[in-house]
Amino acid sequence: MRKGQLSHRCKAFFSKPSNVLLVVFLVILFCLSVLPLLAMLSNMFTVHLGTEKKLLKQAVGSLTLNHFQRLFPVSDWSIVNFWKPLKNSFIVAGGSGILGILIGGTVAWFIARSNLKYKKFISSVFVFPYMMPAWTLALFWVNVFQNSKVGGGNVGMLESIFGICMPEWFVFGLFPMIIVIALHYSPFAYLLIGGILKNMDATLEESATILKASRMKIIRRITLPIVMPAVLSTFLLIFSSGFSSYTVPVFLGSSVKCFTLSTKMRALINAGYQGQGYIIAFVSIVLGCFILGLNQWFTGKRKSYTTVTGKSGQVSLVNLKKANTPISLFLCVYVLFFAIMPLVSFGLESVIRQPGNYSFSNMTLHFWIGTESSAYETGMIAGILLNPTMWKALGRQILLALIVGMIVGTSGMLIGYACVRRRGTRLSHWVESMAFFPYLMPAMAFGTIYLAVATSESFHFLYGTFGVLILVASIKFLPFASRSGINSMLQISPEIEEAATVVGVPWWKRMVKIMFPIQKSSILSGYLLPVISVMREVALFTLLVPYARYLLTTMLFSFNETGYSQYGSAVTLLIVLIVILINTLTNKLTGASFDKGIGG
Repeated sequence: MRKGQLSHRCKAFFSKPSNVLLVVFLVILFCLSVLPLLAMLSNMFTVHLGTEKKLLKQAVGSLTLNHFQRLFPVSDWSIVNFWKPLKNSFIVAGGSGILGILIGGTVAWFIARSNLKYKKFISSVFVFPYMMPAWTLALFWVNVFQNSKVGGGNVGMLESIFGICMPEWFVFGLFPMIIVIALHYSPFAYLLIGGILKNMDATLEESATILKASRMKIIRRITLPIVMPAVLSTFLLIFSSGFSSYTVPVFLGSSVKCFTLSTKMRALINAGYQGQGYIIAFVSIVLGCFILGLNQWFTGKRKSYTTVTGKSGQVSLVNLKKANTPISLFLCVYVLFFAIMPLVSFGLESVIRQPGNYSFSNMTLHFWIGTESSAYETGMIAGILLNPTMWKALGRQILLALIVGMIVGTSGMLIGYACVRRRGTRLSHWVESMAFFPYLMPAMAFGTIYLAVATSESFHFLYGTFGVLILVASIKFLPFASRSGINSMLQISPEIEEAATVVGVPWWKRMVKIMFPIQKSSILSGYLLPVISVMREVALFTLLVPYARYLLTTMLFSFNETGYSQYGSAVTLLIVLIVILINTLTNKLTGASFDKGIGG
């Protein structure tokens, strides 16, 4: 090819805005996703400053296989620091996946296929635990069930009010981890399975009813096979989330030394065993990619066959008869307990002087509006509403959320536009895949990747800065914005933009005046969802924040570790209220609703 022809082709290629955007984002995503991962991989084979240097007596940066030799061969060290946490992670993930589907699927069936009472109320409130961060349910569990024998001797609401002392395995360890993660993700199962149940063809069930088949046989032989692909896909997604969970195991496992891979990873890195921590991060990433790849395989397999060829115009609801009232009341109590009671619990815990004593004489507003001079105990700080450190931490969190929301929302919209306009090309496929790549990695492991970069000699200036938090959050939360951008742009006919191009409208004006207004709701969700994610995130930032009071979410650990759980409860309630406010704003602006279309 002649030089002139190559120059002409390059000029023609880059004359299209979509091609320019694809090249720019390909370079950016490669530098911010792939290169940091390579940096973490190299750190798995090198000696680091601190504990490793002292133990190995080798120069920092020198190559070593010691991290693998200590972590993988079965020994007392590897059992405690790898194999047992790995086993615990699988138990928590599997248990929460099964229980989450049982809870969410059962409620979905009652809402979509029965004449259950109070459907709208149950449907609206049931999804509330999914709107809250998972760690709020973990703190709520501790506040309610903690007893004087475990967890530092504090007393929970159940023992304080009713005198019931729950056993240690019920309060801390694998059992409560499974329960809490399942409760958090059961609305997710409810949304996916409920949508299938509502839209599935009822003809087969009606035919079986005419043939005198029992209700249980209809569910077992007809309903379950139809929704099974959705059940399997939901299980894998909950399994993946439970396997990579960090905050729930921290709050419910640390006090009894029950570690999962995520919590052990942080413990090893903080103890100076960075190389072994990076290996665990890599194992988590590989397993996460495998699980989500398995989910993609199930989803793709589902498209290969048709279960129903028509849709009944009317769905006959199952008459619950005498069981309707008790089941309805039970579900109302259930949703109120796990949706409203956490807020009540955090409110109570934030106004009591001595934990476990809920009498009026023991209540105070110091943890909210008190000053240091009004403290009833030496060393206490001012209340969170009058504490400048708190406001600075909240300000940083809000600023971080807004910046990340702008970056992620704009990038998602531009990636969606470019990928759709050049759909079917290799470049478009690369950018779309790399934009989705961070979703495959657990939050703690992704934070570990950037820790490896920020502590390297070349990029040490990044460690502990606000900039590295912006970088890691923007890349981590890009997948959903990019998918939202692609889906919204797919709905816009290219003829609309071509007509504007013919009359000479510049590209930027086409985006602002045509593309954005047409899909305003979908694009706005791409801006607002990252804001919600940043306001509730802990695991992604815990290794990158230089000190505990830098962000509001990371202050929780400091308060709980120092024994001032009242401040922690106050901060938790404040964060939950902010997240609820942003969720409400998102629904008002975009018209989205978590439970819309399922039957509530």
